[in-house]
Amino acid sequence: MSSAVAASKTLGQKESSAPSTLPAVCLEAIARHNKPDTVSEKRDRQWIQISASEFIRRVRHIALGLREVGIRAGDRVALISENRPEWSVADLAILSAGAVTVPIYTTQSVDQISFILNDSGARALLISGGRIMKHARKGFATAASLEHIVVFDSESANEVERATTLESIEARGASIEREDNSAFDKLIAQGRPDDLATIIYTSGTTGEPKGVMLTHDNFVSDIHSITNGLPILSSDVSLSVLPLSHIFERTVFYVFCFNGVAVNYAASFELVGEYLREVRPTIMTAVPRLFEKVYHRIIKKGMSAGGLKSRIFARSLAVGQRVAELEDKKQRVPLSLKRYFVSGGAPLSPTLSYSFLGAGIKILQGYGMTETCVVCANRPDDNRVGSIGKPFEGIEVKIAADGEMLVRGPTVMRGYHGHPNATQSVMTDDGWFATGDVGYIDNDGHLFLTDRKKDLFKLSNGKYVAPQLIESLLKQSEFVNQVVVVGASRKFPVALIVPDWEALKHSLRAAGEQVAETHAEISRSPGAIKMVQRDVTAMTANLADYERVRRVALLAEEFTIDSGELTPTLKVKRGVIDQKYGKLIDELYRST
Repeated sequence: MSSAVAASKTLGQKESSAPSTLPAVCLEAIARHNKPDTVSEKRDRQWIQISASEFIRRVRHIALGLREVGIRAGDRVALISENRPEWSVADLAILSAGAVTVPIYTTQSVDQISFILNDSGARALLISGGRIMKHARKGFATAASLEHIVVFDSESANEVERATTLESIEARGASIEREDNSAFDKLIAQGRPDDLATIIYTSGTTGEPKGVMLTHDNFVSDIHSITNGLPILSSDVSLSVLPLSHIFERTVFYVFCFNGVAVNYAASFELVGEYLREVRPTIMTAVPRLFEKVYHRIIKKGMSAGGLKSRIFARSLAVGQRVAELEDKKQRVPLSLKRYFVSGGAPLSPTLSYSFLGAGIKILQGYGMTETCVVCANRPDDNRVGSIGKPFEGIEVKIAADGEMLVRGPTVMRGYHGHPNATQSVMTDDGWFATGDVGYIDNDGHLFLTDRKKDLFKLSNGKYVAPQLIESLLKQSEFVNQVVVVGASRKFPVALIVPDWEALKHSLRAAGEQVAETHAEISRSPGAIKMVQRDVTAMTANLADYERVRRVALLAEEFTIDSGELTPTLKVKRGVIDQKYGKLIDELYRST
């Protein structure tokens, strides 16, 4: 990529803190905070806490055990597991041994698992067991370089030849440490800040995944930048919801370790509601899809309450908007709104922000990519709803002539593993990374995203449409659960909508409409389609004429990871949806 890039504004450009290796930074911080509940998980209906000393001991023993079985500096070690303490312990142990962590999503296909293991040249695989083992075993059976399979759950080790247990690896390490109690310290001291720490394969909404190479310094720089930018307290409690295989949640875990935050693991998205009530986190990271689900549950509960409760609920939404307006004007906000959640991975609708704010929960929108780590976020005392905030210390952001956001700084990747041409295509000669996201910077320095550059589509009249912007608006409707806007080379945009069935059925009954029994029947009902279309028309009334959604189709089934329509971090795979619903989309245009 040429270095001749026009910029409207550049943000950032401060020196980051002195670098060190990632495990050295995290383990020192864990020891310093010395918490009884460094990490916790729910097992057999009880929360099990792991103390700082136990966490560190396990990291030390696993690292030494991995070295004992032949893992050396620079070796690739794959990691497949749901969120649980062993994921983080194993990750820091791999890094302490000088090896490179290659995380793999539990939801990835057998072919993808095989590809990642072979492309990275993984010598070892650490895996949780159970259903994940059953799913992944065909994938690692074809991995030519794989020599060691280490299973977290001992009872699953017998399912695969040449597998050993994590417990036995720990025992080997413990034996080494008994003979030489300085063995781990000597091992971790060999690491350097510019050593490769991880290869993360982008889940990708299109095409074959590419391995993003990140160094220890990339992560450590981000730890210091985020810590300097956000108020994170050792008294904070968090709930780990997003997959630790994803850069966002993994980086956040390191930041929380550094700041002494108690981390509680949610093994799956389905358990989040239950865990939120039990853990009562003061700080948490999630994607908009999770907040949307909670929001729609609140809407249904609040608006169906009737009478005074319904009016109080409506009032709370208004209060949320008022608080946000006060913040924008730098006026005093109640102390009860001090703690916060952080949203990333996709645009967060302003309605969601205001609604949660009205309930006393501040959601700060942030931004990052696998290739850049975490770049920016709103701050509790500077929360511009609708924006992704300002860059963290040491990270520069500017907007190119075509509107694309460029990022430079110590958190930007080394490159794509085995793909020098792909690396060159996204990096300028002077170190700027082209994000592929289109946006702008306002007069106060807040960054705003419009859409993914590749997701923008051109109508038959030559006008460009940003679908994410429209989708964000439509998600404010009580009837919309999921939505995808399409329209490339057509006369106008249309929307594929998975309804919030309870809200839609409630409104249909209130309007005197007969409600069918199944979702499939309701999705074809003229009354239901007309009701949703009317709401969509109102939601997009203030858009330019060519951006307004003229037709909607209701889908009976949700977009899911298993059906291939969502990535592991719940981003829509537009190409898959275009192909799957191509005939339905054509029908929407034929009906005009």
